[in-house]
Amino acid sequence: MYGLFLKGFEISANLGIHDFEQRAPQRVIVNVALALEAAHAGDDIATVLDYDFLREEIAGFAARGHIFLQETLCAGVLELCKAKPGVLAARVSTEKPDVYSDTAGVGCRMAWTAEGVDRLAVLLTLGEG
Repeated sequence: MYGLFLKGFEISANLGIHDFEQRAPQRVIVNVALALEAAHAGDDIATVLDYDFLREEIAGFAARGHIFLQETLCAGVLELCKAKPGVLAARVSTEKPDVYSDTAGVGCRMAWTAEGVDRLAVLLTLGEG
């Protein structure tokens, strides 16, 4: 098992329930950590999960139209990750850094582990990334 992560990916999204959030896109920070099967061989991109898909598919999901809840965005990103072959576990978070002037951000975090996967190994693999 090995880990792969996308940290601090900033997108512009139409996200939120407040009037000011529905008038214009806002910054959203997305973090993803994946635990993957260790089935790669050699130094060949074809043998691993190319994480470019994360940036492309997350941006595409967020661009589909207005999303009212961070939970919806977070769950959608989690589903994108779960659908990739070789993904054993995933942790996703979304954060809106500009909603309140007195906070660094407000967000949502979700995690998933495939049935039968050693959860301790997943925790060690996902780490802080």
